[in-house]
Amino acid sequence: MGRDRQHDDRAGRPLPPRLDPRAGVPPRARAGSSAAGLRRRDPRRRLVVGSRVLAGVLSALLLAGSGWGWYLGQVADATVNRTDAIPADGNEDSGDAREAMNLLLVGNDSRSSLTDEQLAEFNAGTDSGINTDTMILVHVPADGSRASFVSFPRDSWVEIPGHGEDKLNAAYAYGYAAADDATDEAARQAAGAQLLVRTISRLTGLQIDHYAEVDLLGFFELSSVVGGVEVNLCEAVDDREWSGAVFPAGPQTISGADALKFVRQRHGLPGGDFDRIVRQQVFIAGVLRKMLSDDVLLDLGKQRELVQAAAESLTVDEDLNLLQLAEQMQSVTTGSIEFQTVPNLGIDREGSASIVRLEDEATLRQFFAQLSAAPEDAAPEDAAPEDAAPADPVDPSEVAVAVFNGSGTGGLAAEAQADLEAGGFTVASTGNADSADYEQTEIRHAAGDEALAATLAAAVPGAVTRLVDDATPGTVQLVLGGDFNGIGEATDAQPPADPAAGEDARTAADTGCIN
Repeated sequence: MGRDRQHDDRAGRPLPPRLDPRAGVPPRARAGSSAAGLRRRDPRRRLVVGSRVLAGVLSALLLAGSGWGWYLGQVADATVNRTDAIPADGNEDSGDAREAMNLLLVGNDSRSSLTDEQLAEFNAGTDSGINTDTMILVHVPADGSRASFVSFPRDSWVEIPGHGEDKLNAAYAYGYAAADDATDEAARQAAGAQLLVRTISRLTGLQIDHYAEVDLLGFFELSSVVGGVEVNLCEAVDDREWSGAVFPAGPQTISGADALKFVRQRHGLPGGDFDRIVRQQVFIAGVLRKMLSDDVLLDLGKQRELVQAAAESLTVDEDLNLLQLAEQMQSVTTGSIEFQTVPNLGIDREGSASIVRLEDEATLRQFFAQLSAAPEDAAPEDAAPEDAAPADPVDPSEVAVAVFNGSGTGGLAAEAQADLEAGGFTVASTGNADSADYEQTEIRHAAGDEALAATLAAAVPGAVTRLVDDATPGTVQLVLGGDFNGIGEATDAQPPADPAAGEDARTAADTGCIN
């Protein structure tokens, strides 16, 4: 089937010849704004993670340059969906990485396209609207020798051009809703994508060259087509009430509905949404390893099946050529693909909303600039000061706790009080928190009360510890969130985990266990 297209007259900075997927081929015509011939998509059918994009890119990569590779490229181009996602302004480089290539992977947790049977199988709940749930920037430096996948928490508190500060996952919805009422559905989708691109560009100081979004069913199909993906859990999990994830500890192969449950889990994990991001990254890495295995390299039928499935569930900007892009990245290996999360200060509050507070602009710009620095040329980092020794835990009887219910579940503060007192803690007071939409349980304390907070944290699995200014010295605040699983048996107190990223980057070759 043909598509109505029109020539793109928009001026823009070309990619360097080594990375430009259009180099050596006629300029791609761009999809027109009319409805004729263009396959429409539900604006909210996008995926939890960007794995499907990788399937398309790597399927082409494996056979780039061969006649079979050319054929696979034709298969992909015949069915891939296009959208006018790259804005003409508000998307510029402001740093020193002008020759790099940046692709924004976008996923959405929408269930609008799922049947009742699929909702039950995926344990997917109800529809969550058009807010983007997952955003990953794929950054490839000019030499094309490696790639960085940088995840952005959906609750990142950012400046959205024209709309002030809000959570990052609202940018697409703002753009979609602001589109002229006279425009068609495709134009609204493009407006949402363009505002998200502008937001990410402003945040990172990078120009976003390409855009790709994937849908929920596409993710489900991908894990099944590749024959399952191996993941490795440090501990068994049982989250059947929320994501439906129930997995044993250790290495295991997952696919289909189980794969979707794996990447959606956040309840019961020590880092909440941060651990979910790690699961998404680990799953993508598993897909990469599987794509480079003999199971795919030696099976032409599977290669075609993967490419066709990828194209059918993928929407990309109007200039992205998957096969040509793959040819420019032939030197990338699983060991040279890093997964990180944008530098942040962890979970915080903005009014009644739970957000992720990012590092300051200068720190973010430096982080993204370093993604393009050659390893041998990268400036050595200043030696970090030694961490202060964690405070020694005290006896629970010495810890006074003020319990606040922010979970939205009635009576939970009283239950926590009974469990705390049974564990030897002193409960100073109970009440409701300032909001009922806390997603993660928090332990708040004043300066000097680190030992008290550490003792309580050892008895509240998954809680995040925070130093605050409004806590009463000598009393630790326990704010119950939606992930609260009760007071457990005290374990050895550990220093609070720092979810800020950039410190412990994983590569696609890593197979160590995760939470």
